[in-house]
Amino acid sequence: MSNSNGNGNEGNGNGNWRVFISSDINHPVSIRIDRLHGLLPDSDSDKPKELFVQCSLFIDASGAPFGLPASTTLDSSAYAWNQTLTFTTKYRDLTSRAQLAFTVWDVSNSHTPLGGATVFLFNNKNQLKAGRQKLRLWLHRQADGRIPTSTPGKVPKHERGEVERLERLVNKYERGHIHRIDWLDRLAFNAIDQIKQNQANLPQNSHLSLVVDFSSFEHPVVFQEFGANYLAPSPVTSTNEIVTVWDPEVGRTNPSEHKQLKLARSLNRGIVDRDLKPSINERKSIQRILKYPPTRTLSGDDRQLLWKFRFSLMSEKKALTKFLRCVEWSDVQEAKQAVELMGRWETIDVTDALELLSPLFESEEVRAYAVSVLERADDEELQCYLLQLVQALRFERSDKSHLALFLIQRSLSNIEIASFLRWYVLVELHDPVYAKRFYCTYEMLEDSMIKLEAVGSAEEDGFKMWQSLVRQTELTAQLCSIMKDIKKVSGGTQKKIDKLRQLLSGLLSELTYFDEPIRSPLAPSTLITGIVPQESSIFKSALHPLKLTFRTENGGTCKVIFKKGDDLRQDQLVIQMVSLMDRLLKLENLDLHLTPYRVLATGQDEGMLEFIPSSSLAQILSENRSIVAYLQKFHPDEEGPFSITAQCLETFIKSCAGYSVITYILGVGDRHLDNLLLRDDGRLFHVDFAYILGQDPKPFPPPMKLCKEMVEAMGGAESQYYTRFKSYCCEAYNILRKSSNLILNLFHLMAGSNIPNIASDPEKSILKLQEKFRLDLDDEGAIHFFQDLINDSVSALFPQMVETIHRWAQYWR
Repeated sequence: MSNSNGNGNEGNGNGNWRVFISSDINHPVSIRIDRLHGLLPDSDSDKPKELFVQCSLFIDASGAPFGLPASTTLDSSAYAWNQTLTFTTKYRDLTSRAQLAFTVWDVSNSHTPLGGATVFLFNNKNQLKAGRQKLRLWLHRQADGRIPTSTPGKVPKHERGEVERLERLVNKYERGHIHRIDWLDRLAFNAIDQIKQNQANLPQNSHLSLVVDFSSFEHPVVFQEFGANYLAPSPVTSTNEIVTVWDPEVGRTNPSEHKQLKLARSLNRGIVDRDLKPSINERKSIQRILKYPPTRTLSGDDRQLLWKFRFSLMSEKKALTKFLRCVEWSDVQEAKQAVELMGRWETIDVTDALELLSPLFESEEVRAYAVSVLERADDEELQCYLLQLVQALRFERSDKSHLALFLIQRSLSNIEIASFLRWYVLVELHDPVYAKRFYCTYEMLEDSMIKLEAVGSAEEDGFKMWQSLVRQTELTAQLCSIMKDIKKVSGGTQKKIDKLRQLLSGLLSELTYFDEPIRSPLAPSTLITGIVPQESSIFKSALHPLKLTFRTENGGTCKVIFKKGDDLRQDQLVIQMVSLMDRLLKLENLDLHLTPYRVLATGQDEGMLEFIPSSSLAQILSENRSIVAYLQKFHPDEEGPFSITAQCLETFIKSCAGYSVITYILGVGDRHLDNLLLRDDGRLFHVDFAYILGQDPKPFPPPMKLCKEMVEAMGGAESQYYTRFKSYCCEAYNILRKSSNLILNLFHLMAGSNIPNIASDPEKSILKLQEKFRLDLDDEGAIHFFQDLINDSVSALFPQMVETIHRWAQYWR
């Protein structure tokens, strides 16, 4: 919106002042806890204090917190947390008197408050506060959320001195409200530091404060209550400009329509409705509705039609999820009838049951029914969805839900499911909102496994099985410790490799031969017995990932990469999708020789990846000049196409087709010759998925991630092999379109996760994914669409260019 009376830095050059209104912001409230500032109060103990910050949200004067509090981790040294706390409440749901109450707790002193401070989220101009704020702590008091508060964090005006004035100016500077002049800024900041240093020891400046960072938006955020317009309308002008007017009735239920709906759904009509059969036109409308993707909201007419013919639809299993979405669950009698019909409905497929576990369905009976359907899935299929099922625990109404009990029960009979379930839950313990739920699930899993008795003499009992999983965490902790030691080593990569091998052979020699075999975190059915020091190395990159060779119990080896400092949860999701799509394609007898290597996030910023022997296209092209020349080294055949074996070329073409389709659907970005890898047998695959769902740091990304060298290896855009590549692409695209509901349901279950490219805007992310399937087209139309997509992308790589195509070509440079 804009207000023509505004001025200052938020202006856009034509006198307009641009702002956001709070009721339009659908993001959760978040705040970054920076550090403590000032001297800690004297303590009787010599032990360092163990502190953490707890933050609660209050939206009215009652002093009752709104939702669960959020907390930082413990700190016993610098007290510089630098952690972002996120609440379930969204900015659009705040009131103008919303407050945040911060309490610093001292765990080392019987969990007593070190101090507390309370601050309003909106200032006296009804603008959302932004940027860095220094809050004065009231010592030995818990923050008070009432209005007026007894623990105000804002320093009273009469007590503010030069330091406070300068800090306000620095805050404006950091938010871009003060013009930057580098040479002058350096002088100013040196002077500010000097003033702070001179005044630090004065009694009035010795207060203990908490430094926090409020979220900053592109424009100021002005408070507006959700569903009403308190801002002055734009003045009416004599021009033909279109003026947008807010209608407060939009989104509300029409009383007359609601009454008509209640009459139409009257339970007394149940006897009549049982015998109703849809007409030809009504049947067409119903079939159209049943084809809607799970992301589409049903209109009032759609819901009315499904309810009217609910009895005649009970034999159509695809209709159940749509029927349950048209039920008025707040009506006790209607909900009761819906649950009864659900029990008599034709049993739905496992893939459709996933939709019933999404946040759209709150009814415990519906969610329990979905779990009963999931029980039909075999272990292999269940593992395909396990990551999302763990995320779905967020949407359950209790900690000991049917879903949690089902997952634990299945893990007791399959060590792979148990291991992955444990890791997926363990990583979520860092989530401040749902930590309690995931911790409860973890405890139930532990208790259930420990009580498990051995079956037969060869089987482990439950306690030993659980211990074998706990040792995985101990192993990753030791690897993190090694990486810390290696980072301290100055010099090149070779010196760090020498240090790694020295540690594994010396101080940490217990890692060379484990006391007892450990289940591999990446492949729990494989038992690893130790690390081979001389075959272990370090990759030359900023994070120095470890490349480790483990001995296995059967006498073999397995190679893994261990990373610290990278959040692998997004990579884990993408590779899970590659693995699932590979399975879907193979079920239709299409093997595209994909490489779904294993990835496991073992923490928020650490994890393991399976090492696949391969070379990047950048390295191959620098050493061999072309992909064909590289493949000739391993699969020469003078009579074959391009002097390589036909099988090797076919493998290359198929893998190129598979990844072209999958990266298009998932919107994978930031592709370059260093993250496209090629195996000796001709299989191409992608790595590093920091950007998905249309995100890309490079401008003008082409729709298909296909580089010139890949096309040249097929003989160019006019060759028969390139035609075959396009054929495989179109076939794969149509097969995956058939499973679009499954893929959309799985992403919907990830909506509450902390995966960056989803968490920023879950609804938009899922809609972007849906667009890629082009569900408005039939199979023939989809083939034409995808062929055009390939042709446009490939035309960009060769000389004949128009402006847009020229931009796409720059992407690979």
